[in-house]
Amino acid sequence: MATKRCFDIGASFLGLLLLAPLLALLSILVKCGSRGPILFRQVRVGRDGVEFTLLKFRSMRVDEDRQKRQFEPGNHDRITGVGRFMRRTKLDELPQLWNVLVGEMSLVGPRPEVPRWVRLDDPEWLKVLSIRPGITDPASIAYRNEEELLAASDDPERTYGQEILPRKLELSCRYVASRSLLGDIGIILKTLLGTSR
Repeated sequence: MATKRCFDIGASFLGLLLLAPLLALLSILVKCGSRGPILFRQVRVGRDGVEFTLLKFRSMRVDEDRQKRQFEPGNHDRITGVGRFMRRTKLDELPQLWNVLVGEMSLVGPRPEVPRWVRLDDPEWLKVLSIRPGITDPASIAYRNEEELLAASDDPERTYGQEILPRKLELSCRYVASRSLLGDIGIILKTLLGTSR
């Protein structure tokens, strides 16, 4: 939708402009809080199955072996002080406004997954990947406490792959089928207000 893309461009540009002081402050806090880069970069699968690099503020201490692990449900021993605050408030997601501005993401759309979870031969996945992924969506709101659910599980990888991901995929398919600009604005407001109602 051309209107949606125009909305994304305008909102992400304005957001980056207005939030520049906050982004600068968070960058300083991340850099001073622990050794390592300011941004965390991870390959995700976007529209039409095209991979891109998703940006977040780094919230964990650097682990040289981290690149060998694709699934890490919040190793709380490695989360920094500022990282814990950013995760709780979702401020670590703000750099994704750049992903939106350059057209890799949308403000609202199915959250992009790492390649290992995506099945390009699955009709549901093809439906979800027919549009740009987003910073937030109904599944993100429904699973706002996903990290806590995984931390409480005896087998976080199984819990995510067999319980959480199928439900998120279902919610994402529903979003794709009924999406609208007005609905997107409602999802953004629910995300900002931290409510599922």
